[in-house]
Amino acid sequence: MGRLVPAVTRALDILELFLDGDGTLSAPDIVRKLQLPRTTVHELVTTLAARSYIVQVPGQPGRYRLGVRPYQLGSRYAEQLDLAAEGQQVARSVAETCDETVHVAILEGTDVIYIAKVDSTHAVRMVSAAGRRLPAHCTSVGKMLLASLPEPQLASRIPQDTPLVGMTPNSITDPAALREALDEIRQRGVAVENRESNPDVSCVAAPVRDRTGQVVAALSISVPMIRWSDDRRGELEQLAAKGAAELSERLGHRSVG
Repeated sequence: MGRLVPAVTRALDILELFLDGDGTLSAPDIVRKLQLPRTTVHELVTTLAARSYIVQVPGQPGRYRLGVRPYQLGSRYAEQLDLAAEGQQVARSVAETCDETVHVAILEGTDVIYIAKVDSTHAVRMVSAAGRRLPAHCTSVGKMLLASLPEPQLASRIPQDTPLVGMTPNSITDPAALREALDEIRQRGVAVENRESNPDVSCVAAPVRDRTGQVVAALSISVPMIRWSDDRRGELEQLAAKGAAELSERLGHRSVG
């Protein structure tokens, strides 16, 4: 690894300060937060302003906010994002950690479509494929995505007076029972499927968000029942949440707190 350039590092440190608070800073704020000499901060702020990375806040002399240049760079980054490709990379990392099958899926109508998948190396594992479509309410990824919908969208996709198709005896076929399950998922932030799409497999899933905070996908870990337990479920819920957060960060999402 090459040597880091101190001046560039300090300039980036200044830009990252704008991610917190109300998004405005003065030179004294920067001096205090980064413990840099006033002369250094003045030179860096002047340079960043000259290149449109920061601009003065109208009506507030001496205070700055982010300029148009970071927005342009972020927009170009967003244009180049590929959810399936990014999801495949994260799924591979998660699968290497737990050695179970990992999926990333999106919602289309009342179904989920798997857009990325990495297999477990175990002889006994879930058999599936990227591109496969399943009823959303029968899967952990689907329930996670349904739970993230605004009520009008959920009502249009899951009418309360229409029974749902089942894939196994454990599938939820009562819309009222599904809504109760979705309420619990919203509270917990993770979804669990207990042999609802495959009688021999259980899954956990967590939401993937884009830069606006909207849930655009879900990441799941699928485990044969011979390796499933309450303790294992807890471990995998944490791992799924961590993987989903990493994929969200790749998509430009920044968690608060």
